Amino acid sequence: MAKVGRKGQITIPKAARDRLGLKPGSVVEFKLAQDGRVVLVNTQARPPSSRFATLRGRAGRGLSTDEIIALTRGDDRA
Repeated sequence: MAKVGRKGQITIPKAARDRLGLKPGSVVEFKLAQDGRVVLVNTQARPPSSRFATLRGRAGRGLSTDEIIALTRGDDRA
């Protein structure tokens, strides 16, 4: 929840700033949805280059092939 000041300014709650990745100087846009809601959009956030981009991560030392197979089979030998 935010309160509108005398000059029409509001403070965006920290949880919303964190979720949108807003930093001091960020530019945001207010969009009106058809149902009457107002949606706050970070205009500087780049959309993923593909629908799979958000699923990408970094490969590191993980489980061995044998350990993965044991986990998928439900074996306790891993």
